[in-house]
Amino acid sequence: MKKYARQPTNEGAFVKRIHFVLIGSVLALSFTGCTQNTSQSNVIKIGCSAPLTGDQAQIGIDTCRGAQLAVDQANQKGEVLPGKTLELLELDDQHNPAQAVNVAKKYVSDPDVIAVVGHFNSSCTKPASAIYNEGGMVQITPASTNPELSKQGFKTFFRAAATDDVQGPAAAKYVASKLGVKRLFIIDDKTTYGKGLADEFEKEARKQSIEILGHEGITQGDKDFTPLLTKIKPMDPELIYFGGIYPEGSLLIRQARGLNITSKFMGGDGLATPIFIELASKEIAEGTYASMVGGDMRKIPSAAQFIKDYEAKYGSMGQWSAYGFDSANVVIEAIRKAGQNNREAVLKAMREIPVFKGVTGEIIFDEKGDNKNQFIGVFKVENGELTYVGPAA
Repeated sequence: MKKYARQPTNEGAFVKRIHFVLIGSVLALSFTGCTQNTSQSNVIKIGCSAPLTGDQAQIGIDTCRGAQLAVDQANQKGEVLPGKTLELLELDDQHNPAQAVNVAKKYVSDPDVIAVVGHFNSSCTKPASAIYNEGGMVQITPASTNPELSKQGFKTFFRAAATDDVQGPAAAKYVASKLGVKRLFIIDDKTTYGKGLADEFEKEARKQSIEILGHEGITQGDKDFTPLLTKIKPMDPELIYFGGIYPEGSLLIRQARGLNITSKFMGGDGLATPIFIELASKEIAEGTYASMVGGDMRKIPSAAQFIKDYEAKYGSMGQWSAYGFDSANVVIEAIRKAGQNNREAVLKAMREIPVFKGVTGEIIFDEKGDNKNQFIGVFKVENGELTYVGPAA
């Protein structure tokens, strides 16, 4: 750099411009150039990103443990690519959209990362999906259910779970036909997932002639919902529906019961986890309903070996463990079919998989990357346990 300082002013400016252009080109190549090249490494990395720390950590850990089991089993069989070993690279997105973007950039800039299982939260998947699309990298989300994600038109996007425009209406039909509810109040956490699910629930609830007494939003991370619940109490709703995740859901029901609000309580898959019961307490959580993308894994014969293997390694299976397992296995199948650790080839192979028979059921991708298998089940907390009660609709 010192010799540039002695050049005439105009020439020095020109050299500096060239220098900056070269730096920009190198950075651009490091970000997107690897998408067309086959990695020469003996390691093929699959990313897994979810909230691995903080108040939603258990969901993320369960999901990535499922993905890790898939990777371990594939390596044991040695049937992926000759001379290649799979590795799961876990990165914590902290259920924060900005952090999810940072994670996506790290994955895309690593030429050994061929695909990503993630993210969990729709609010994280939405901005991250644009990064994966730019990098030509397969992204399969095990759990992000907002229907708008697949409407962005990204060829790299895939989803294993059913969507909120199926789950929300199915839950509303269940509330009307099975629970006989006529009057309810809706709360959401104002996230892409929570509000999206609650809005879909509300639309169908109105079609079912259920009176909506109100629909209010809370903020993730808040701890005191007493003012809102105090407002709701005199309305005496037969049911309170919550679109959100278990940290806030458990606080809502605890504070509602503390105010002697006896309304039934229901949420979506964000509540369909034993952690909700643990945080709310068995006594307070008793009777809570939660819809879930899928049914009772323990009653699916094809899932028996997975459950046995998972629990031998990690202990009790989480609600999203099987979806992490299936998502990783779809990717592994695509790598096998591609015959090379090349992002473009793996993406092409993903698009050409007609049906993948997973432990959660058949996964059949449509042209948008959504799973055509859109079964929704309902769970209820009974005797301190999350118990499957049947199909939502």
